[in-house]
Amino acid sequence: MDKQAMTDLIVSTKVAKGLTWEKMGSDLSMSSVWLASACLGMNSAPKEKATAIASYLGLDAKVAIALEAYPTKIWQQAVPTDPLIYRFHEITGVYGATLKEIIQEKFGDGIMSAIDFSLEVDKIEDPKGDRVVITMNGKFLRYNSW
Repeated sequence: MDKQAMTDLIVSTKVAKGLTWEKMGSDLSMSSVWLASACLGMNSAPKEKATAIASYLGLDAKVAIALEAYPTKIWQQAVPTDPLIYRFHEITGVYGATLKEIIQEKFGDGIMSAIDFSLEVDKIEDPKGDRVVITMNGKFLRYNSW
């Protein structure tokens, strides 16, 4: 089973069972963001987590094996058209250089790791309209000179 077939099966099972990533993450004691990313094929799961996810959803060992497989992280390189995903593209376009300047001012010349990294999505209720809070937490990696 490849990553795409795995994702299709996991997502259709999740929908059929009326589950949310938040509920699954809570039940499995995993980050809902990491869990969704692994189930969508963008991260590999350690054997014990892969087995737990497949078992939780009532899926067979082929799914667990696909969850364990190392992903090839390829995505559309064109500007996305989905409005929510496009907003992240827009945020990077508008604030990317600003974030780079501020991060490098505070830390020096380097990057934020996307490997030693966590991502949280929270909701804050607000009478003017609920707020989305996204927290990215990545280790700073200094560029080496030689």
